[in-house]
Amino acid sequence: MAYIPYATAADYAQYGNGDIPFEDLEKLEKILHKASRNIDSLTFNRIVGTGFDNLTEFQQKIVKESCCLLADFLHDNADLLDSALNAYTINGVSMSFGGVSVAVIGGIPIRKDIYSLLSQTGLCCANLNRRFL
Repeated sequence: MAYIPYATAADYAQYGNGDIPFEDLEKLEKILHKASRNIDSLTFNRIVGTGFDNLTEFQQKIVKESCCLLADFLHDNADLLDSALNAYTINGVSMSFGGVSVAVIGGIPIRKDIYSLLSQTGLCCANLNRRFL
């Protein structure tokens, strides 16, 4: 069975920043797929285990919105995120990446505000007992 991303192009039109061009639907779908997979990691695959349709309406909305915002973040920062470099110095001027507004959680780079939004679902807690879903 094929993996279905948590957000569609229509969801992206509603929740995304519009940074990813709609003309390139294949690229949009690919990055929404990547964002969905990252959300699976951040939520310890609870959505996969529970089933997206079994989440509450509130959780579904938050997951879709988080997916679209994360897709924008991944798209806008693709060059930095794909680089192995996290800091450099040239002639006494230095630059580092991974500033205050970005966290790396379980190897997934994400803006802290997006992670905070996704955390509202209750699916990001490492010690969450499945019976509370």
